[in-house]
Amino acid sequence: MSILSNRINNLSESATIKMAKLGRELAAQGVDVISLSLGETDFYTPEFVKDAAKEAIDKNFSYYTPVAGYADLRKAIAAKLKRENNLDYTFDQIVVSTGAKQSLANALLCLLNPGDEVIIPTPYWVSYSELVKLAEGTSVFINTSIDTDFKITPSELEAAITPQTKLFMFSSPNNPTGTVYTREELAALVAVFEKHPNIYIVSDEIYEHINFIGTHTSIAEFESVKDRVIVINGLSKAYAMTGWRLGFSASSKEIADACDKLQSQVTSATCSITQRAGVAAYSGGLETVQEMRKVFEKRRALVYELLSGIEGLKVNLPAGAFYFFPDVHSYFGKKTPSGEIIGNADDLALYLLHEGHVAVVAGSSFGDPKSIRISYATSEDKLREAITRLKKAFAALS
Repeated sequence: MSILSNRINNLSESATIKMAKLGRELAAQGVDVISLSLGETDFYTPEFVKDAAKEAIDKNFSYYTPVAGYADLRKAIAAKLKRENNLDYTFDQIVVSTGAKQSLANALLCLLNPGDEVIIPTPYWVSYSELVKLAEGTSVFINTSIDTDFKITPSELEAAITPQTKLFMFSSPNNPTGTVYTREELAALVAVFEKHPNIYIVSDEIYEHINFIGTHTSIAEFESVKDRVIVINGLSKAYAMTGWRLGFSASSKEIADACDKLQSQVTSATCSITQRAGVAAYSGGLETVQEMRKVFEKRRALVYELLSGIEGLKVNLPAGAFYFFPDVHSYFGKKTPSGEIIGNADDLALYLLHEGHVAVVAGSSFGDPKSIRISYATSEDKLREAITRLKKAFAALS
């Protein structure tokens, strides 16, 4: 009998972190592994943000902060939401957490009761369904495909709603597909939510600035549902601050107060120095963000061209984020040079790691067992070499 709780025994390990770990273990053995597994840019944190952190250390910002974050940070976030997203929030509707992942966990733990249903379009970020599980909710998936650019329709949303539906959770731009919902597409989904006033919406917008089709639209911009939307965002992607660990939620005051209450018993507040850096990031301009987006757009074009040259892959051109999510099921059932059968995307990802020395992530963990996720958040030279290796490894299957 296990001494561990059912809660932890039923929880899955993060697939992205697992593949990164396997890649590091192989690299430690002297193998030249190129990792395209983690959602982490190869850019450095902007200098003006680092300067603010250094100044904070010198000025002794080393004490406990308010659980929801420094007031001036939350005011800077509220100002950012107004300036960049046309959203009106007061600072006390903002809760700063130790990364956007904690902000998501806060929202789900505060809103879900056992048996409540959460509608999640697939593919989805690996932690969504596991966080629902932790909150004792039930995930209800709407499956999409590369043929529809991985988007759901209003009729599919309507069909998934039951009396037990409490939440709808999605990301745009999406991880792992890069899919971006347009204002018109969001408006059509909002029309469904208007008919169901008891459903709340978790909108993960962490990739908002890595968007190649124009201005980002938040579903919270639609006044008819705004009070039911929990916007999730943070510093990790736009400001290349994955290790700094700062995310936030913006929501109704009732939900914000609940998240504050929960967080007070779990982590208290995030790092005081990171918060001071956050004030600088959200008060500064978007010049470094825009430069990074241009680099990603160039990499996207390169990777699209290279992946399109691999026979058997079905590839679309993502509108945002920094991932490709090709359909690879044509390779299922093929044999590796050593005679092993590729039964699914997990087998394929392990084969590509051990034989091609490229780390990617199987789509099964994202709710799509026919695909793999490839991150292009690395240099063009590494991307060219990695896809050359992938092409050779795919060609070796028979």
